[in-house]
Amino acid sequence: MNKAAVWTPPLDKPVTRAAIYGRVSTLQQDYALQQYEVSQYVARAGWDAVEYLEKASSRVGTKRAELERLLEDARMRRFNVVVVWRMDRFARSLTQLLRNVQFLADQGIRFISLKDRIDTDDTSATGRLLMQILGAFGEFERNIIVERVRAGVAEAKRKGKHCGRPQRVFARDRAAELRKQGKSWRAIAAELQVSVSTVRDALGNGGNRRLRGVRKVS
Repeated sequence: MNKAAVWTPPLDKPVTRAAIYGRVSTLQQDYALQQYEVSQYVARAGWDAVEYLEKASSRVGTKRAELERLLEDARMRRFNVVVVWRMDRFARSLTQLLRNVQFLADQGIRFISLKDRIDTDDTSATGRLLMQILGAFGEFERNIIVERVRAGVAEAKRKGKHCGRPQRVFARDRAAELRKQGKSWRAIAAELQVSVSTVRDALGNGGNRRLRGVRKVS
């Protein structure tokens, strides 16, 4: 291994305790490759280290217990910095990465990814700029999702499909009849098994106002 090629983030910020997070994607992988450089960096910095090593699982969608424990310890501020070998070890998606890094920043915790040369040290101009860029990417991704949802809804409406909550099947004529018999809103709602507000909104004054999203049945 060419040690001279290993990037070394600045070590000028005093940090006493570092969380090392490692994860392997398959049962055949091990931690040695990713953990060697991380451990060496933390040792050179003179930081006390605590490791969070995720056990491999062949099951898709398995929860990462060590990551959850790391985030909970971050909430308790049990360390000052999180060091990973590469960003894709820390998160499975850009959204998750941005959420986790922002969460750490909110706790005043620095995030370092060695292979990606990422350091969110907020005492440096580069670190502050990086957080702004990550935030911009996060906002961009959220806007893309919103636009896709809106486009999907518009297309569904164009095809005549109902969007939103399912329509409530409501015997409005029966409710109006019961109301004319002098029954209270509560009694009508109980008989028709709907809420009082649904009956009141559907009938209104004199039964002329129909509830939006309520389908009439005979």
